[in-house]
Amino acid sequence: MSRSIKVSQLASEIEKQLTDYKDLAADELKKAVKEGINDSAPVRTGKYAKSWTSKVTAESSSGIEVTVYSPSRYMLAHLLENGHAKRGGGRVRAIPHIHPAEEAAEELLERDIKLALQKG
Repeated sequence: MSRSIKVSQLASEIEKQLTDYKDLAADELKKAVKEGINDSAPVRTGKYAKSWTSKVTAESSSGIEVTVYSPSRYMLAHLLENGHAKRGGGRVRAIPHIHPAEEAAEELLERDIKLALQKG
C-alpha cells in the first residue's frame, strides 16, 4: 500500500513507522517469553518437574522480565544442577537441566521474535 506524503512530513512519518515497529517487536518479545518457558526438569516421580512455575517480575512498554522458579522444591534445584557430596563420602552426579532449558528458551525466543517481525 503506497501513499504520498510531503517532504516536510517525512521525518514524522519515519518516526511513526519506527515507533510502530518497536511496539510490534516489544509485543512479540513479551508473547514469546511467556510462551517459551519449557520444563526440562529431571523426572522421577514428576513432582519436581510439575513444581516449576513462572511469574512476570518486571514489565515495561519495551521489555519483560520473567522469573522461573520452584516454590516448593527450590532446595533441589542447585543440588540437581551441580551435583553434591554424599553423606558417607563421594559425590552425586550433576543433572544439568536449568542451564540447558535457559539456552533452549533463548534460541526459541530469538526464532519466534524473528518470525513475528518478518510477518509484521
